[in-house]
Amino acid sequence: MDLGLKGKVALVAASSQGIGRAVAGALAAEGADLIICSRGEGSLAKARVELERHGGRVVAVTANLTEPADVKRLVDSAHEAFSRVDVLVTNTGGPPAGPFESHSPEAWDLAVRQILFSVLNLVRDVLPGMRERRWGRIINITSIAVKQPSDNLILSNAVRAAVTGFARTLATETARDGITVNNVMPGFTRTERLTELAEKRAQIKGCSPEDIWASWYDEIPMGRVGEPHELAALVAFLASEQAGYITAQSMAVDGGWIKALL
Repeated sequence: MDLGLKGKVALVAASSQGIGRAVAGALAAEGADLIICSRGEGSLAKARVELERHGGRVVAVTANLTEPADVKRLVDSAHEAFSRVDVLVTNTGGPPAGPFESHSPEAWDLAVRQILFSVLNLVRDVLPGMRERRWGRIINITSIAVKQPSDNLILSNAVRAAVTGFARTLATETARDGITVNNVMPGFTRTERLTELAEKRAQIKGCSPEDIWASWYDEIPMGRVGEPHELAALVAFLASEQAGYITAQSMAVDGGWIKALL
């Protein structure tokens, strides 16, 4: 299936590794030009070289998405290189695990800036152009926690839910301008973040990380965790021409982990 992404311009946040990197690869494979970003110069440079092998143009910008000035510089770089952003994929790493009492007010402030304000600032900078061209795709990488909160992840559970509320409202406001807004909710996905969570939970429970991985396999109906490319395939479809009538949705890629009916 031709997704109609050849020549489109996609900005993928936090895209040097993990889910963001897989999403950038899926879009590049469909012919999209890319703006990628990360805080780490080394991993970002490596990702750029790998993504350019698909034949499209790739602009790499070192940026900390918790800083509004960095977000503006990132979007300005996209406009300078390509004159527009057609597809925005918001994505960030997760905040620390732990119960409520373990997180300081500063930790909450950082989580809000990392997860919520980064989305608001990116959307604020790309939305006017999408409205003017009457075409756009905004896809937020959130978490299964917004439908079924995960134990010991109170920061993520709370703030990612705010992104979901924002996106659902924005989808209504932009629908008649040809702009879709959707959320993709990763389940347990094989990334560095999941490895860190396994180690953290193992310390709390007094067991081995392998025991934590085994408990996750038991929880997931498919009996395994997801791979980043499996989620990236859904993001690529939501960015496509064919997905033009899909908006205001939150879609899980979780192997059946969420127990809710809807």
